[in-house]
Amino acid sequence: MTVSVSTGTNGSGTGAAHAPAHTPRTGSTLPALGDWTTFDGLRALQEERVGPMLRGAANSPFYAARLDGARTLSDVGLTSKADLRASYPFGMLGVPKERLATYHESSGSTGNPTPAYFTEAEWTDLADRFVRKTVGIGPADTLLVRIPYGLVLAGHMAHWAAMRSGATVVPGDCRSLAVPYPRVVRVLRDLEVTLTWSTPSESLLWVAAARAAGHGVDPFPALRALYVAGEPLSGARRRRIEEILKAPVIEEYGCTEVGPLASDCVHGRMHFWADRVLPEVYDPQSGDITAEGTGQLVITPLYREAMPLLRYNLEDLVELRYGDCPCGWKLPTVRVLGRLGQGYTVDAKRLGQVQVEELVYRLPAAYGVLFWRARAEVDRLVVQIEVPGAGGGGRAAALLAEMVSGELGVRCEVGVVPEGTLVPRGLLAQRLDAMKPRRLFGPEEDWDNAVVRG
Repeated sequence: MTVSVSTGTNGSGTGAAHAPAHTPRTGSTLPALGDWTTFDGLRALQEERVGPMLRGAANSPFYAARLDGARTLSDVGLTSKADLRASYPFGMLGVPKERLATYHESSGSTGNPTPAYFTEAEWTDLADRFVRKTVGIGPADTLLVRIPYGLVLAGHMAHWAAMRSGATVVPGDCRSLAVPYPRVVRVLRDLEVTLTWSTPSESLLWVAAARAAGHGVDPFPALRALYVAGEPLSGARRRRIEEILKAPVIEEYGCTEVGPLASDCVHGRMHFWADRVLPEVYDPQSGDITAEGTGQLVITPLYREAMPLLRYNLEDLVELRYGDCPCGWKLPTVRVLGRLGQGYTVDAKRLGQVQVEELVYRLPAAYGVLFWRARAEVDRLVVQIEVPGAGGGGRAAALLAEMVSGELGVRCEVGVVPEGTLVPRGLLAQRLDAMKPRRLFGPEEDWDNAVVRG
């Protein structure tokens, strides 16, 4: 089988059709991508790992009280996010606490945060899955990590995986006062950053900050690819980012509790890492759990030891399919359709963010629209877009209103606001390095000014 994944290499372009499959570091017992050549082989690997996972899960307080002699995965009920929160902090622990290497929590973007912890051995698996990218990472690369660190897994995971691949890492935590956007722009340019790890929204903020600093077309010429995750991404926004930054966008899908779950192939399909995490689909109306289809994604990590999870319901709505792909990967494809409770009803029609975003970024690039916001009202959608200059605002608004009405079937009112309205100029131009308390002042100084900025 030809596996079109580039890992540990520094070739340019959007794909590497002849690059080798990633092989875990020496001594790893994990299967390399491409260790099987058929879907039957993949399923055999999954079935082989379910038994050890059931036995390992029985070591945790949560599952010890719940499994009640379950011998197969079909005997196990769903594990929910509420279960993880109720078991905080170590009710899911499946190994002696002394074996833990790191502790993390989710961002809590859709509710209270959930805990997650990993052994040192599990970090090999995290790194292996992270570097499964169609544009790989190697010693010649410099990776800017512009994802939260703190308790969140994603920043640390990319940092470790990149160093393990020989790359230079720039730890540009997006929640740090020490790394404002002017510094991000400077680092991207001066260090000739080749790869970035961020949300899709971050990349557009870099573009705006670069423009504010006077850098015009192609502000970051060294970029080879942008790794993105953490929020829904429409096809139109992906294409707009690629058009502006002249580099491919590689999307990843994952969660704090398990790490990377899927990523794009060279043909633009997202493949699920089903050799490391067993995916299933749950229909909440019928209660059925199936190997593929459309419904809520349920996962069972096959090599999780610190925090075993059996049929963990991520509550993400997905379409999961097993079928051949031109890329050659014998892995199912997954389309992430959203999360439960997301979206709003306008004039009896359900609208989600990605539907609106798709139309916003279909506007011609010449209009320069980077940022937008919308409000779903009972009988109409109200949208605001930032349009630079004074020329095309009215035309952009009229075109967007027409597209929303025609394609989404709802009445739409689009307003144009000046640059700096939706994303304040101060955010893009503030050169604040840090805020430090000051305690000693001279006789003529204002001691109410007790914070040093910069």
